[in-house]
Amino acid sequence: MKKANNLNSFFNSFRKFYNNFKNFDYRQYTMTNILFLSFIISNLINSTLLRLLTVRNYFDVRPIVADVTFLILVGSFAYLIKGKKQFKYFFSISVILTAICVINSAYYNYYTSFSSFSLLNTLTQLSDVSDAVSNDILKISDFIFLLQPIFLIYVHYILNKKNYYIKAQKIEEKEKRFSKTVSFSVIIIVVFFITCTSTELSRFYKQWNREFTVSRFGVYTYQVNDLYKTVHASLSSSFGYDNAESTFVEYYENNKEEHKKNKYTNKFKGKNILLIHAESMQTFLMNRELNGKEITPTLNKLAKEGIFCSNFYSQVSTGTSSDSEFTLNTSLLPINSGTVFVSYWNRNYLSLQKLLKNKGYYSFSMHANNSTYWNRLAMHEKLGYDNFFAKDNYDIDDVIGLGLSDLSFFRQSVTKIKEIAKKEKNFIGTLITLTNHTPFYDVSEYTEFDVTMKYKSTDENGVEIDATATYLENTSLGGYIKSSHYADYALAEFISELDKEGILDDTVIVLYGDHDARISISEYRKMYNYDPVLDQLLDENDPNYKKVDYYAHELNRKVPFLIWSKNEKMEEEISTVMGMYDVLPTLANMFGFENSPYALGHDIINLEDNLVAFPNGNWLTNNIYYNSSKDEFSLLNDISIASPETIEKNSMRAESMLSVSQAIVVYDLLKDRVK
Repeated sequence: MKKANNLNSFFNSFRKFYNNFKNFDYRQYTMTNILFLSFIISNLINSTLLRLLTVRNYFDVRPIVADVTFLILVGSFAYLIKGKKQFKYFFSISVILTAICVINSAYYNYYTSFSSFSLLNTLTQLSDVSDAVSNDILKISDFIFLLQPIFLIYVHYILNKKNYYIKAQKIEEKEKRFSKTVSFSVIIIVVFFITCTSTELSRFYKQWNREFTVSRFGVYTYQVNDLYKTVHASLSSSFGYDNAESTFVEYYENNKEEHKKNKYTNKFKGKNILLIHAESMQTFLMNRELNGKEITPTLNKLAKEGIFCSNFYSQVSTGTSSDSEFTLNTSLLPINSGTVFVSYWNRNYLSLQKLLKNKGYYSFSMHANNSTYWNRLAMHEKLGYDNFFAKDNYDIDDVIGLGLSDLSFFRQSVTKIKEIAKKEKNFIGTLITLTNHTPFYDVSEYTEFDVTMKYKSTDENGVEIDATATYLENTSLGGYIKSSHYADYALAEFISELDKEGILDDTVIVLYGDHDARISISEYRKMYNYDPVLDQLLDENDPNYKKVDYYAHELNRKVPFLIWSKNEKMEEEISTVMGMYDVLPTLANMFGFENSPYALGHDIINLEDNLVAFPNGNWLTNNIYYNSSKDEFSLLNDISIASPETIEKNSMRAESMLSVSQAIVVYDLLKDRVK
C-alpha cells in the first residue's frame, strides 16, 4: 500500500510539472528576460568558440549543457537586483568570463593546455618574457571573445531606450523567478553528473588532463573546479595527510627496485659533471640539413661520440624550464596545480645535488637571467646547490633577446668554472642557456643560416637555373632553426674553451633539452611538405606528402639527451623511450652514487622498454602513445599490439606515479625522510 502511494505521489508530481511546462508562457518569459537570455547565449557562444579553437570538440553536447547550466545558475542571481542594476551585474560577470576565454585561448596557443588560478602567482615571470607573450602567444583570434561584453552593452542600450526594465519589473516577483531558475539549474547539474561515468568523474576531480575536463565539462565548469583545486591545494597541508601518506607507502612498497649493474656502472665514478640545460632544443633538428648545411653540427658530433638517447621527452607542465629542472634533479613529476618552483619551493626534496654532496661534490648553477625568475634563487638552495651564479654575477656585455647571449654566457662561465675546479676536488654544475628562448630573436649578426629553399627551375626559354623559394623565412620555425644553429655554435665554443683550460680531462658533459619550442603543427607541415615551384604545400594525396597529425606532433616534442666525455668514445644510441625522471637513476649508476629511493624513473641502460608518464595523464612506451584526454592511442610500429589490459595497466601505472609525486610535493612527505 505504501509503495502504491509513493508511485501515485510521483506521478502526481510529474503531472503537475508537465502541466506547468505545457501552460508556460514562453513569449512572456522571453520578452521579460531579454538581458538574461542575451547574457547566457553570448557567453555560451564564447565558451563554445573557445572549445572549437582549442580542443576542437565539435560534436559533444555535454560541455554545452554544462556551460549553459553554469550560466543559468550564475545569471539567476540578477533576479535579486533591481532594474538597471541588473546590467551592472551581468556586465561584471561577462567581463570575468570573457577574460577567462581570452586567457585560456592565449594560454592554449603556447602550452596546449588551459590556464589555472594556481598560476596567478607566476604572472611575475611574464615581465621577463613579454616579447614572447606578444609575438608567439597572443593571436588575433584571442580577442574575438571581447565582442561579448560589447554586445551586452548594445543590448542594454536598446532595452533602456524602450523602457524594458520598468516593464519587466512588474511581470513577476523577483524572488519567485529566482528560486525557480536556481531549482531548474540544480536539477540539470545533478542529472548531468549522474550521467557521467566513474572514469569521467575521477578525471574531473583529479584534473591531470585539463583538455579532457574542458572537452567533457565545459570551460566554465572547469574553471570552477580549478578554483576549488587551487584553494584546496593551499589548504591541503592541513587536510588529507593520512591519505597522502598511505598513497606514498603503498606505492614504494609495490615498486621496490634493486640496482642492476650494467656495462656503464661506475664508468664515470669520481668525474666532474657539467649539465647543459639547452633551452628549447629539440631532437628533430639533429642530423638535419638545409641547403647542405647542418643545423646542429655540434650536437651531432657529441651524439655520435657519446651516449645519445634519441627518444627522450621532458615531461614538463606549466612550469616549463623549472619543471625540467625539478624532474631531472629529483626524479619526481610536476604537480597538477601551479608549479613546484613557485608554489612548493619550501618543501624537502632528495636531489641529484644532495646525493652527490654525500660523495664530496661541490654543486653550483649558472644562468644569466634574474635570480628570482621561476624563484630559482630559493629553489636552487632547497635542491642543495652550494652557489647560484645569476645575472648579477655576469657582465651583460652582449645582449640577444631576453638577456646575455649564450656566447658571452659560456665564455664568462668558463672563467668561473676554472676557479671552482682549482678549489674543489669534484663538482657538478648546471648551466642554463637563454638565447634559444621563444620568440627566437634574429641572430644573423653572430651566425648566418639560410632557411630559404634552393632548387632547380627553368626560365622562360627552358634553360635550367638556380632558384630560391621563401620556404621557412619569416616563420616561427625558421627563426627557431636560426636560433638553434646559433645555440649549437655557442656550445661548440664553450666546449673548446673548456678543453683549452684542461677542464674536460676530468669532466663529463651531460646535455638535455629542457622542453620543446612550442611550434605549431601548421609550420611543421610546411617544413615537411613544401613545394617551392608552386610556393604551397603538397596535396595530401601526393606520395611525398608527410602526415603531421596530433600524434606526430606530440612525438616530435622529444628533446636531446646525451652524455659525452672527451676521453671516452662510447658511440652508442639508445632508442628506448626515456623521460626526464630517468636521468637521475641513469647518472647514479654511471657516476657511482646512490640513487634516490623515491625516484620514479629508472636507469635507462637496463631497460628494453619503458613508460614515460606525462603530467597531463598521457603516456608513451616504445610501441604506444596514449592520449588520456580522448582515451585513445596510436600504435608506433607495425608489430605493436595494444590490448585493453595493456592500456589499463599502463594508465593506472602513470596515474599512480602522478599521484604519489603530487602527494610528496604537496604534503612534504620527505620532510622526515631526507637528512
